[in-house]
Amino acid sequence: MESDERTEKCKEIFSVLSDYLNLELPPDACQEIEAHLAGCPPCIEFAESLRKTVELCRSYRPDELPEPIGKQARGQLLDAYQRMLRARNPS
Repeated sequence: MESDERTEKCKEIFSVLSDYLNLELPPDACQEIEAHLAGCPPCIEFAESLRKTVELCRSYRPDELPEPIGKQARGQLLDAYQRMLRARNPS
């Protein structure tokens, strides 16, 4: 498969990967994705990363909600954010 074809196929795979991981696709679509994943290391890496992210999100159970940040901390965060924006666009 040529590079441009692979890139287009990878984009197709990425667009349905969540459905694939959630077992929401028909068997023929799953087989097509699995065939592509078998020969595409970047897609394998992306799929594994997404799978782990989904597992972490599903297993996360906070014991309690954190307290709101204080006024001083909020001001420091806002200052840091504004400095970062100015550094990106120094016009």
